[in-house]
Formats: sequence, structure tokens, C-alpha cells
Amino acid sequence: MATLLIVHHTPSPNVQAMFEAVVSGATTEEIEGVDVVRRPALAATASDVLEADGYLLGTPANLGYMSGALKHFFDSVYYPCLDATRGRPFGYYVHGGSDVAGTVRGIESITTGLGWEQAAAAVTVTGEPGKDDLEKCWELGATVAAGLMA
Repeated sequence: MATLLIVHHTPSPNVQAMFEAVVSGATTEEIEGVDVVRRPALAATASDVLEADGYLLGTPANLGYMSGALKHFFDSVYYPCLDATRGRPFGYYVHGGSDVAGTVRGIESITTGLGWEQAAAAVTVTGEPGKDDLEKCWELGATVAAGLMA
């Protein structure tokens, strides 16, 4: 069975809504043979990353960058996972009050360094997520999970 690891930092109702939509998409009944593991960014470990076949990342945009929790996750797993996870698929979602560009740039820079392959378009939202935004989050979760089906 394939494993999809969702690493998230959900400090607000807006990010929580996006997280729940991503999980709903990844765990829809049409997805078979994929175990979805959820880890808060401060609890996720290199072992979690090494045991997974693909990744979904979620963060708020804080002061023009990803949350400190997601940055800590990347700092903790980067070198232990660098060679072993190259080529694995990932996707991500970001919520910001006004601007998410620095967060997107940071995530894309780090995942490029890891050699991960973006499997679906990122979902970026400023302000309160609307129905279309949450639908895109659902699609993100479903797309990355479906790509792991055997």
C-alpha cells in the first residue's frame, strides 16, 4: 500500500478549512490502496518522510514566508531525506492575509533542492477561502493521492 504524508501547520480557521478539504479529497472512497498519514509540521520526522511515497504540504504565509513550523520540518528532514526521496510527488497549499509569493518561492526552492516532483498545481488563497478555493484543495488532495494508486 502506498503512503501519502500530509504535513501541515493549521493555526487558523482558514488554514484548517483548507486542510480538511485536502484530507477529504485524499481520502475519498475512489482512492484505493493509499494510506493517508497526517502530521503537524512540528511533529513530522525524517522517518515519516522516508516511509511515505508522496507528500502534501500546508502552511499559512507568515511575514512573507512559510510558517516557522513548516520551515522547521524542512530543516529537520532535508539532509536525512535528500537522496532517498528524489523524484517523489508532492503538492501544497498556502493561505495568506494578503500575499503568498514569498511562501510559494520558499516551498518551491526547498522542494526543488530535495528533487521532489510537483504532482498538482499549488492552491494559494488570500483572505477567507471560498467554495472554489476549498474545491481546489479537495482536488489537490485527490490528485496527489490518485497518483499514488497502484
